[in-house]
Amino acid sequence: MASSGGTTKVIIIAFFANMGIAVSKFIGAYITGSASLLAEAVHSVVDSSNQLLLLLGNKMATRPASVRYPLGQGREGFFWAFIVAIMLFSLGGLFAIYEGVHKLSSHEPAGSPWVAIGILTFGLILESYSCWACWKEVKIQKGSQTLWRWFKRTTAAELLVIFTEDMAALFGLVIALISVALTMITGDPIYDAIGSILIGFLLVGVAILLAVEIKSLIVGEAPEVDVRPKLEALFSQHLPGAKVLHLIALQTGPSEVMMSCKFHPGSTKEVSGLVAGMNLVESNMKKEFPQLRWQFLEPDFEN
Repeated sequence: MASSGGTTKVIIIAFFANMGIAVSKFIGAYITGSASLLAEAVHSVVDSSNQLLLLLGNKMATRPASVRYPLGQGREGFFWAFIVAIMLFSLGGLFAIYEGVHKLSSHEPAGSPWVAIGILTFGLILESYSCWACWKEVKIQKGSQTLWRWFKRTTAAELLVIFTEDMAALFGLVIALISVALTMITGDPIYDAIGSILIGFLLVGVAILLAVEIKSLIVGEAPEVDVRPKLEALFSQHLPGAKVLHLIALQTGPSEVMMSCKFHPGSTKEVSGLVAGMNLVESNMKKEFPQLRWQFLEPDFEN
C-alpha cells in the first residue's frame, strides 16, 4: 500500500536531482549543439515539472471530506499523475522526436563531444541516486510481488510515476551517451540525431504505459489487497453464520479505500447483538487495513 511519507521524500529527491541535471544538460546542449543532449535536457525539465505536479496532487488528495466531496478528494493524486503522463508524452517524447528529425535533415555537426559526455555522465550519477532512493521505497511497497505485478496493481500513483520516469531517464541517458560517443568516434552527426529520436520513442512508450495504468485508478479500481477473506473471517468470529452477499471495495485515493458490504446476519436476530457485532467487525477491519477510510455494512435477512 501507499506510504505517503516515503513517497513524498522520493518525489523531493527526484525533483532536486532533475533540476541539477537539467541545468547541466542545457549548458552542454548550448556548447555542443547535441540533439541527444537537448532532448535529455527537455526531458529533465519535464520531469522536474512533473514532480511539482505530483506534490500538488499529493497535497490536494489529503483534503478532508466535505458536503461537495463526501468521500474526500483522494483521487486528485490520480488525476495529476495522469497529467504527468500526458506531459511526458507531449513535451518530452514528441519534442525529442522532432529535434532528432530536424537534426537528420540539417546535418549540423555537434561540437565539444567530451563536454557532452562529461555532462551526461554527471546526469547518470545523479539520476542513479534518485532511482536508488525510489527503488528502496518500491521494494518496501511491493513486498514479495514481482516488479511487473506491483506495477500493474499498485495504487501509489505518485511512486509509480517517479519510478517509471527514473528508469526512463536512466535508459535515456545511456542512449544519449552512446549516441554522442558514436558521433565523436565517426564524426557523423546522424548518430546524435538517431539518439534523440530513440529517446523520444522511449518517452512516448513510457507515457502511454503510465497513462493506461493511471486511467484504471481514475475510473475506479479495486484495492491492491483483497479485503474479502478477512471480512468473512471476522463475520464468522463476531456474527456466527453471517454471510457476505454483496461486497464492493474501491480505491478512492492513493492510501484510501471505501468498502460497502451487504450481508446476511446469520443466527444473530437481536438488534443490540447485531450492532455490537458489526462494530467489532468494523473496528477489526480498520486495524487490519488502516487504509479503510470508509466502511458501510448493511444487514439483509434475504438470501
